[in-house]
Amino acid sequence: MQSHLQVKSPKWMAAVLMFGSFIGLFGETALNMALTDIMTDFKIGPGTGQWLTTGYLLVLAILVPLSAYLVRWFTTRQLIVGALVISLIGGVLAAVSPSFTVLLVGRLIQAIGTGIFLPLMFSVILMIFPVEKRGPVMGIVGLVLTAGPALGPTLAGLIISSSSWHYIFWIMIGLYIVLLLIGAPKMENVSTITKPKIDVISLLLSTIGFGGFVYALATLAERSFSDPIVWIPLVVGIAALVLFVLRQFSMTEPMINLQVFKYPMFALGTALMVATLFMILSVAILIPLYLKSVLAYTSVAAGLLMLPANILNIIMSPIVGSNFDKVGARVFTRIGYTLITIGSILMLVILSSTTPVWQVVGTLCIFFVGVSMTIMPSQTNAMNQLPPQLYADGSAAMNTLTQVAGAAGTAVAITMFTAGQNSYTEKHGFGQPLDMLAYGVQHAFIVVLIVAVLGLIGSFFIKNSRPSH
Repeated sequence: MQSHLQVKSPKWMAAVLMFGSFIGLFGETALNMALTDIMTDFKIGPGTGQWLTTGYLLVLAILVPLSAYLVRWFTTRQLIVGALVISLIGGVLAAVSPSFTVLLVGRLIQAIGTGIFLPLMFSVILMIFPVEKRGPVMGIVGLVLTAGPALGPTLAGLIISSSSWHYIFWIMIGLYIVLLLIGAPKMENVSTITKPKIDVISLLLSTIGFGGFVYALATLAERSFSDPIVWIPLVVGIAALVLFVLRQFSMTEPMINLQVFKYPMFALGTALMVATLFMILSVAILIPLYLKSVLAYTSVAAGLLMLPANILNIIMSPIVGSNFDKVGARVFTRIGYTLITIGSILMLVILSSTTPVWQVVGTLCIFFVGVSMTIMPSQTNAMNQLPPQLYADGSAAMNTLTQVAGAAGTAVAITMFTAGQNSYTEKHGFGQPLDMLAYGVQHAFIVVLIVAVLGLIGSFFIKNSRPSH
């Protein structure tokens, strides 16, 4: 049996899907660099401002489970054109937004487009490339996954310093139009259209479950845990998720086939992906905040300071991908998580209001080299253990959880940042605002370190899995 589908131009299809996903993932973190400007323009606090990222990720988390349905209802080309058109509408709304509400709505519409694109990229690429070519290709996919969110702040910093944050969206709009005109016409259909019955109850349960969970985490930045607006959505969200899981196991055609988690390396690889995405998005919101508000760098300088770590990640990702078959996931993830843990410890030790910036840049480099060794090996090793008929389900399950992890990472980072500031002012008063901000960022890194250590422990249980034909 053949391990892949024959299409006329697999590289072209992969390029279009990766570029579309890159634009969407760039959008995930691009506004982190503009957050201070947007907060000033619309007179809002960081707790409200973070909804631009958290809300975006939340829509992705709600939408990605649907992807397993969408690929069975619509052709690949219909989905790509639909995703690009939706992203365009959201981008235009955000670019011209007269108020924070319109900006947020535009962002959420954009997220719908990205939510269609991302899972499509995974399942299509796994279908159109033979097993022996998967390592290098998934290396590039891993690069898209990390470079999009990681380069967001750098590129956004350059855009903001030469014009205004509105141009972040105008540039994205231009790129979407190019993809729509050049990329979409050459797309071939690779999915089997079976038009399965959509289970509305599963859809509602997953929306309430993921939505309630992330909403509660994000609201913690402004309110205490005892506040009903925090714990009620959390309890309802967890209850809905439990019901969702039970329902999936009892259905003949589940919305997400959770049987994929019966494959141990898939379950562990997904857990490691979740941990890495949580940390990437925490760092992507904390470091720009620290460089701009504590060390007083401009947007462009802060963006450029994050560039060396991103360049290392860009260099390392294809190297890891092309050596994956020789080295295996076990070695890569252990080294990767060791570096991430060292980076997290260093951040906790060095961050203050007077830290020399080279120390921050150096630590980020250690952290992101670690990231480049964990994402692609965890993901490919996980997917390799699944039989081909479960790729779409595995992709939907993995993507859903990584997007929830990203939303949780952003929400927890801001919540811990706020909690750190509050505990600092209780002890020392408001006399030293820079020390207070630095303490807030440092405090948020405690969670990053805990997740890094859990990932490191998990990496010691990885076994290299061989792809099933």
